[in-house]
Amino acid sequence: MKSYRKEIWYETGKRREFINITPTIAECLRESCIGEGILLCNAMHITASVFINDDETGLHRDFEEWLEGMAPEKPYSRYHHNGYEDNADAHLKRTIMGREVVVAITEGKLDLGPWEQIFYGEFDGKRRKRILVKIIGE
Repeated sequence: MKSYRKEIWYETGKRREFINITPTIAECLRESCIGEGILLCNAMHITASVFINDDETGLHRDFEEWLEGMAPEKPYSRYHHNGYEDNADAHLKRTIMGREVVVAITEGKLDLGPWEQIFYGEFDGKRRKRILVKIIGE
């Protein structure tokens, strides 16, 4: 069995952003030379997420509005966590959207459904953060 590991760094220009990372993850798979196995991709920061969904602008706006409705950024004083930092909402949003995805690798390709894409979700951006890609298989 082979193993592959890579860290990918992102720094968004906005506090919240969704980035389609499917092409980057597919490139990692090509680099790994693994044809059959499992790929794990996870955010290495507690205020960021990796998730799978449709790459549709309206849906992304729906996510933003839905998340903001459940865990609004302001007022900062509404959260016990906010004192030194102002990112309690980002922690909650990450919990809702999830930490990682696991994707099957079949015949050297990401085994995704017809509309599925892999996204990096940033909820407290404007600084460098990383995701981990780990692939195991043959």
